[in-house]
Amino acid sequence: MHWSTLIHENLARVTRRQLLGSATSGIGIAALAALLQQDGFAAPADAPRDRLKPHDGLPDLPHHRPSAKRVVVMWQGGGPSHVDLFDPKPQMQSTAGQDIPASIRGDTRLSTMSSGYARWPCVPAIRPFRRFGECGLELSELLPHIGSLADDICIIRSLHTEAVNHAPGVTLFLTGAQVPGRPSMGAWLSYGLGNESQQLPTFVVMTSSDRGKTCGQLFFDYYWGSGFLPGKHQGVKFRNTGDLVPYLADPPGISRDARRHLLEDLAALNAEHLRDYGDPDIDTRIAQYEMAFRMQTSVPELVDFSDESAATLARYGPDVLVKGTYANNCLIARRLLERGVRFVQLMHSGWDQHNNLYTQLAEQCRDTDAPSAALVQDLKDRGLLDETLVVWGGEFGRTPFGQGDADKPNGRDHFGQAFAWWLAGGGIQPGMSYGSTDDFAWNITENPVHVHDLQATLLHCCGIDHTRLTFRYQGRQYRLTDVHGKVVQGILRSPDLQSSNRP
Repeated sequence: MHWSTLIHENLARVTRRQLLGSATSGIGIAALAALLQQDGFAAPADAPRDRLKPHDGLPDLPHHRPSAKRVVVMWQGGGPSHVDLFDPKPQMQSTAGQDIPASIRGDTRLSTMSSGYARWPCVPAIRPFRRFGECGLELSELLPHIGSLADDICIIRSLHTEAVNHAPGVTLFLTGAQVPGRPSMGAWLSYGLGNESQQLPTFVVMTSSDRGKTCGQLFFDYYWGSGFLPGKHQGVKFRNTGDLVPYLADPPGISRDARRHLLEDLAALNAEHLRDYGDPDIDTRIAQYEMAFRMQTSVPELVDFSDESAATLARYGPDVLVKGTYANNCLIARRLLERGVRFVQLMHSGWDQHNNLYTQLAEQCRDTDAPSAALVQDLKDRGLLDETLVVWGGEFGRTPFGQGDADKPNGRDHFGQAFAWWLAGGGIQPGMSYGSTDDFAWNITENPVHVHDLQATLLHCCGIDHTRLTFRYQGRQYRLTDVHGKVVQGILRSPDLQSSNRP
């Protein structure tokens, strides 16, 4: 039975004394119930409710046939430099050290660290680009493993965002607004599409950092939060130290059968409480107790790599068995995806190269290049890539001008005017680039893609019309893309929508 139906039943039998004793919350619940019924969220009163099965999401989803059943986001926190990695601009070599012209810079919004500069020295890519694959896609030689996937990936070189600082930029990409409080992308997919796995959560998050901890940016819980959606849709964070998930083990002296009976009794008590109060948080509590019990067996099996071949482990690089590393998380991500987890969010920090570009960029590429490519190749080898949408990118790019001493710059600042991501699988056209920038990788000259456009496209690949997946909160309908966004048809894998923008 849907929790909104329970609200209606509770309101039907509430006594006058109870109503007066909780007038404020009672009126709020009545209003919420009415809104839910009005907006089509309430399930029929006789809807089945079996907690031993994955929940099914909303009844009208998917809106169309999806090309992706699952999503993995490889988030590169700090802002990977598009100038150095993804957007080749050989013309910058001839103007190295010279100020980038004011006609190019225009009125671009920059961070306070560089907006007041008197000089804007052009800094070309610190390492050469070369062509990869049969498609000839150009990437930095710092990314040879990702380059080996050139015929499987699509690079968008025309992304743009309004954000100029880390937390607002990450929040905008993952929740649709620069201000915290809205549901994250994974929570929206959990809410709309439900789960495919009985043994693991719908939405899992793992974090990692560069070895030297050079990036001081934090990963906040609201990056994977459920916002105003029911709490059961928030991401489950796997820890990178100690137990992968805390408190899963049975207490000392308690057998698994005893634990099962205890949870059944707790579920019955919580169900009575839910019928009395109609609080969706109680529904979340019941579901999470049940999932935790199931994860007692599924999680240890998940991280038992004894069935992985030596060749597979080698593909992910030397850190694959080091807990908490990006490589280790990528391997766990593949195992989660093949077990039916719908949304996996890997968050890795270390790309914020303000004053260590010439040393840290290469180190960061060494740590992430092989594992990122291995995850894609593993999915492909197992026949999962076509139905798995893979996304790699960060909150913005880096400035084409140098940061620090104008005569000898050693870093790049944040840059949201133009930057790049790459995608693979799940309905994305492979072996191509989309969009372009000017000779300084500063302004977009063809096929601009806004943050909300990319969100709309990711939802589209999952079978969702982004304008129709909404939730009413505080008097208005909210969605991941707010009131913006359009599907980027040019990157979709369809005979009718082939892009001619191949390298």
